[in-house]
Amino acid sequence: MTLHGKNILGHRLSAAGSETFRAIDPALSGPIEPPFFVATAEEVDEAVGLADRAFRDGPAPEPAQTASLLERIADQIEAVGDELIDRCGAETGLPPGRLKMERARTAGQLRLFAALVAEGSWVDARIDRAIPDRQPLPKPDLRRMLVPIGPVLVFPASNFPLAFSVAGGDTASALAAGCPLIVKARPAHPGTSELIGMAVQKAMVAAGMPDGWFSMLHGPGRSTGVRLVEHPAVKAVGFTGSLSGGRKLMDVAAARPEPIPVYAEMGSINPVFLLPGALAERAEAIAAGLCQSMNLGVGQFCTQPGLVIALEDANLARLIDALAKLVEETAPGTMLLKPILDGYCEGTERLSRTPGVTPAARSRQSPDPGKTQAAAAVFVTDAETFLASDDLCAEVFGPATLLVRCRSPEQLLAIAEELEGQLTATIHATEADLKTHGRLVATVRRKAGRLVFGGFPTGVEVCPSMHHGGPYPASSDAHFTSVGTAAVYRFARPVCYQGFPQHCLPPELQDKNVRNVWRLVDGVLTKDDVP
Repeated sequence: MTLHGKNILGHRLSAAGSETFRAIDPALSGPIEPPFFVATAEEVDEAVGLADRAFRDGPAPEPAQTASLLERIADQIEAVGDELIDRCGAETGLPPGRLKMERARTAGQLRLFAALVAEGSWVDARIDRAIPDRQPLPKPDLRRMLVPIGPVLVFPASNFPLAFSVAGGDTASALAAGCPLIVKARPAHPGTSELIGMAVQKAMVAAGMPDGWFSMLHGPGRSTGVRLVEHPAVKAVGFTGSLSGGRKLMDVAAARPEPIPVYAEMGSINPVFLLPGALAERAEAIAAGLCQSMNLGVGQFCTQPGLVIALEDANLARLIDALAKLVEETAPGTMLLKPILDGYCEGTERLSRTPGVTPAARSRQSPDPGKTQAAAAVFVTDAETFLASDDLCAEVFGPATLLVRCRSPEQLLAIAEELEGQLTATIHATEADLKTHGRLVATVRRKAGRLVFGGFPTGVEVCPSMHHGGPYPASSDAHFTSVGTAAVYRFARPVCYQGFPQHCLPPELQDKNVRNVWRLVDGVLTKDDVP
């Protein structure tokens, strides 16, 4: 299809303003046609107003309709075909193979949420029947379930232009919860966003969804995004990006007359702890896995292992030598954006200048400055230097890792204690190591949302048991995940019905279990009707 560059306002397109921008091809450092229209303040208000009216005026879409919608979105995205892969590759520099895998993940998670909605037990229905003759006071009939929170605003990520973007996990989970959606498209890949946005719009119309259940707006986060967060009809925000960006949105949302939650995933350094027994058994294999993980996607994953901590001995020296050789052989890769490359270069320069930090290896091949390329790098320091410098805990987003040598188990534990909240923490250990370093495991559990044993943190499986979040500043609320079916709980809230007649109750709370969902009835989990 020919890209139009317009904003999507419910079932129609809009280009009311005169301000435009173009995508930049990171591999060629040049602009890509066509121009895209920055949403005006009026278009922002219209998009949110449409969503608010669609949510308020009802009737609310039935679960079967929502499940069908999610299936249709997946179908429509797949139907775009190679045009999506080509445009996304031009805007991100990512290779076709990676993008095809990400498209499959995007469609897969939409269908996963469709199945969740169709099954229905996620609403957590709870029924406690009345006991009118209870003494000293009667017990009322109480029935509780989760309901949609209202219009949701989503800020997509740069590093996953499909799976964390216009139809990514935040979108899938918000729609699954029964919420209308406004997406503030990422300026870095507006053409990709339009192709996906048009696929979502087609699915909305085909599924018979209310006008305004989905809108997508172009514009910078500092103006368009902030205005959206400030709008009183927006009830929750999903965000994937930097700590500074997430923190800004959190502050704006908290300053509203009615504060709202911002579910922000803001990255981490994902520490990897290498214990002596594991290094003795497989130092070279760990080095190979670490090099692959740190360079996956040119290090532009929020789960990239940016920090490695180990006890100093001959086996650690083996690992450092093996890792250095592998890094030197790693070719530079094109990063998503010039600002991301600039941030990476500043971060590696900062590490290089820090007293006590030694550059251990760097890609032999020099980056091509015309292709927004970054070279992989490994740095080595000691525990004393690391613990004395707050800067060494800062994320360097890209293919770089800092390795910290510890002289004692106490230093290993001290570093773990000093770490901020993380998305992941990884441990390579033998059974004997785990017995010796029991406190380390307990400590990293307090620090991270996902613990990885014997593997590497990159690669986030989309499934019901995944948790992609962690204590602040990895995410804004450690209780919630942005990946997997549990992500739906961010966009729902509980409502308790007391003493309501049957015909006024939602189907999930009526005596007859017409949806055949699991319910907690008088403390017993069952699918039976209420007697």
